[in-house]
Amino acid sequence: MTDEDADVDLVARAQKGDKRAFELLVRKYQHRIVQLAARLVGDAEAQDVAQEAFIKAWRALKGFRGSSAFYTWLYRITINTAKNSLVSRKRRPSDQDIDIDDAELYGHTEQLSDVDTPEAMVLTQELKQKVAEAIARLPDDLRKAITLRELEGLSYEEIAQAMDCPVGTVRSRIFRARDAIDAVVCPLMGADSGVR
Repeated sequence: MTDEDADVDLVARAQKGDKRAFELLVRKYQHRIVQLAARLVGDAEAQDVAQEAFIKAWRALKGFRGSSAFYTWLYRITINTAKNSLVSRKRRPSDQDIDIDDAELYGHTEQLSDVDTPEAMVLTQELKQKVAEAIARLPDDLRKAITLRELEGLSYEEIAQAMDCPVGTVRSRIFRARDAIDAVVCPLMGADSGVR
């Protein structure tokens, strides 16, 4: 039985009122949904948004027809829940930007290889920070598209289903998002590494 077949079986059981089947789906996707929510609304609200998304999914489950994968459907619910959370709190994700003075407090959990020079490590950290800042400043639709593609690894078709738009629109949004990120990163690379 494939992973998708297992989801279909669990969804069918949950639609008949089997709460245990739905709990298994929650356990299966909880970590990924929390990660997605964190990228969209920040770590402080991620758990709340994820929980609300699962509650909405449970309530709407009888209407789920299986025209998309359960996972894609759940992503769409999470995106909409995160968007509603941002709107209701009247704030933008850019409020989550890291202050330049606090940047050194973040990112020390990853181990760098021994061949990295101090200069390369500083450049890597600076690039990560600039990319994160560029993504946070993107308009909502571009940020969601690039997050689902580059950070979550969804296909263009899955993103189109999750964002309820045509695949061509997804491609356009991802192109524009990458272009905006490049505009921030390329000058840094050109100035410090001779790439340009």
